[in-house]
Amino acid sequence: MTKWLKKTRNQKGFTLIELMIVIAIIGILAAIAIPQFTTYRAKSFNTAAVSDLRNLKTDLESFNAEWGEYPN
Repeated sequence: MTKWLKKTRNQKGFTLIELMIVIAIIGILAAIAIPQFTTYRAKSFNTAAVSDLRNLKTDLESFNAEWGEYPN
């Protein structure tokens, strides 16, 4: 029996509890990060849309300045 105890003490690695704790911590961090990521993504889509509208306005004003009218 002492040979078995020496063998188990020399084994290296993580216990099941340690692995479960790490997985729980990763889950908590993901639960915090995912909603913020979606908020940032929505803001970036809105910013891109506003930028596109500004570019369209500039193009329409350029067309008006060159041709004296707006396109149909």
